[in-house]
Amino acid sequence: MTSLDKPTDNTSADDARAVTEAALFEAFGGVRGMVETVLPGLLFVTIFTINKDLHWSAIAALAVSLVLVVVRLAMKDTVKHAFSGVFGVVFGVVFAMFTGNAKDFYLPGMLYTLGLALAYIVTTLAGVPLIGLILGPVFKENLSWRKRNPGRKKAYAKASWAWGLILLAKCAVLFPLYWWADTTQLGWVLVALKIPPFLLAVWLTWVFLAKAPAPIDVFAEMEAAEAAEAAAGAEEDEQASPAGGRHRRDG
Repeated sequence: MTSLDKPTDNTSADDARAVTEAALFEAFGGVRGMVETVLPGLLFVTIFTINKDLHWSAIAALAVSLVLVVVRLAMKDTVKHAFSGVFGVVFGVVFAMFTGNAKDFYLPGMLYTLGLALAYIVTTLAGVPLIGLILGPVFKENLSWRKRNPGRKKAYAKASWAWGLILLAKCAVLFPLYWWADTTQLGWVLVALKIPPFLLAVWLTWVFLAKAPAPIDVFAEMEAAEAAEAAAGAEEDEQASPAGGRHRRDG
């Protein structure tokens, strides 16, 4: 390889990393998505730490979640991350109000985290890693990685293992605290563990995918196939037309 070839390879690698970063940013919501994930729980534990009032803490958390959705709608932006936050807060509020225990505000989210960790691990063992199902449409490859791109499937499997094990480690910290710690202790630890494990999992996903083969753009393949079919159909129509027949006889 000459020195002139190296910049091209580096540029190609940089482009692949940029595409991977953009896809991860879109799939997981970026900085704004993290803020929407953390803010309701942070507000709940802050107010509860100050006045120990479950009702005001729950109302504040629910209100800020709804405001985040309204802001997304007003800006005509995707609302999936904000809506997921609202659903999580609603379940937490309903559960805490039903039991009368403020600590139960966090329990639905903890159970969801545990279920998600198991989903990452089980789907990977089944040969269909969950992170591939999540990111496949974002990369416009859908499920082509399963049989047509084994290197990419391997990268998705590694990333899914990373997500599963990181979330299990998080659960190993939180569930004992749910039984032994008070509400404020559990709440502050949970807030502290919202972002770092998530960033670690996203970073590992980026590392694995940046080194993987490029995704197969199945949408581009379908468009090319449709264009070829349309061109073939047009050619058949032209040959079948009277003018086309005359041209062939004149020839």
